[in-house]
Amino acid sequence: MSLCEDTLLCNFPKCRTKLIGFAWVTACSHVFCDQHGSGEFSRSPAICPACSSALSGKLDIVRTELSPSEEYKAMVLAGLRPDIVLDISGRALAFWSYQVHQEHMYQEYSLSRADAQLKQMEKVLTQQSQSRELELTAMRGEIASLKKVMEEYKRKYSEVSERLMERNRQYQKLQGLYDSLRLRNMVVGVGERDTLSQPGHNNFSTGLARQATPQRSPQFLSMGPDVDNRFFSCLEADGAKTFFQFSSPAREKGQSFIRKH
Repeated sequence: MSLCEDTLLCNFPKCRTKLIGFAWVTACSHVFCDQHGSGEFSRSPAICPACSSALSGKLDIVRTELSPSEEYKAMVLAGLRPDIVLDISGRALAFWSYQVHQEHMYQEYSLSRADAQLKQMEKVLTQQSQSRELELTAMRGEIASLKKVMEEYKRKYSEVSERLMERNRQYQKLQGLYDSLRLRNMVVGVGERDTLSQPGHNNFSTGLARQATPQRSPQFLSMGPDVDNRFFSCLEADGAKTFFQFSSPAREKGQSFIRKH
């Protein structure tokens, strides 16, 4: 705010609006809008909302028009001596300068607060940025380790896939061999059943089986190779015939009967 500006601001802490129309001016050099001045100075005793000063005098609070008419400006200082006019003007200019100075101080205070808040926010932002950088670095390391694990799993998966393919090929080979052997056995079994189902072949095979099978087959007990050697050596030592040339008891009885008669 500069001296050339013709608009003051309300000194009420939560208002700070531009003053237009009417304003309330106090002896402690504060000015308020018509709304807050009417509300604050209607109480008794009146207290300045800006500096908490007691305003008990008759002219300590004045409600003034900020844009007076030409008639008022022509008559308000008329008839007064120049020194009084200068004194009134000096006080009015001092009030204006004080308001400008207060506004300047308030703006500096607001700027310092904004600066402090900005620095605090920058500090917090820096801390958050550093923490985010640390988290990002940790996440990058974790991603790198996970990539290594994934590569290891991919390698193992490829090895297992190759083994599985090799086992599948072996299984296919074995399955083919099994199918061929089963088909061959089925063909051989069908041929044997067809051969055995012929009548002549069945009787011939049965006759051969009957002729080849003796009525009473001698039973030999296997006593080992030494017993067999002793048995055949005894036969050769006695000068006997071979085992298959011995006569049966019935034949010997027949021959003796023929010799007698």
